[in-house]
Amino acid sequence: MNRYLKSGLSLVLVGLVSSLAVGNEGLAKNQPKVATEPAPFLHCEVPCGIYADGLRFEQMLEDTTTIAKAIKNVEDFAASLGAEPATGKSINQVMRWVNTKETHATNIQHTIAQYFLTQRIKADNENYAKQLSTAHAVMVAAMKCKQDANPATAETLHAAILDLYRAYEGKEPKFHEKEKK
Repeated sequence: MNRYLKSGLSLVLVGLVSSLAVGNEGLAKNQPKVATEPAPFLHCEVPCGIYADGLRFEQMLEDTTTIAKAIKNVEDFAASLGAEPATGKSINQVMRWVNTKETHATNIQHTIAQYFLTQRIKADNENYAKQLSTAHAVMVAAMKCKQDANPATAETLHAAILDLYRAYEGKEPKFHEKEKK
């Protein structure tokens, strides 16, 4: 099951549990309660002892590639404004790219907070301070991607993820990154 389908199922479950816990006061009859932000798929906090750290790094790098593509499309739209008038369709599309950029940056922040900081980076680790500071740098870089449409922000985020990998794994990253198009 892919992470988006799992996220959707999670939203439905959260809505059902919320409805049971607080009731449906204020909602129209037969209207389900809906969460306003999608939750990215992250591993459980049971703890089950099943971790895939490399997968999390790959996902964050994929999110970064998507952010870079979104930024390029926002820049292309801005550059075209002088040459041709904006249409409803073009404004709609640029808003979708902005929303995509925001969503993928949030996915990265959630992965750092809910996977690495709460489950994987341990205070008794000798590299704790370095791991913590590089994890923080990733979260800040993701935030800056939300705040700007500058390609340098995506490049900084990419570098921050690789720095976290180095601090976390203690070796150079060897990810199979797809070529950027």
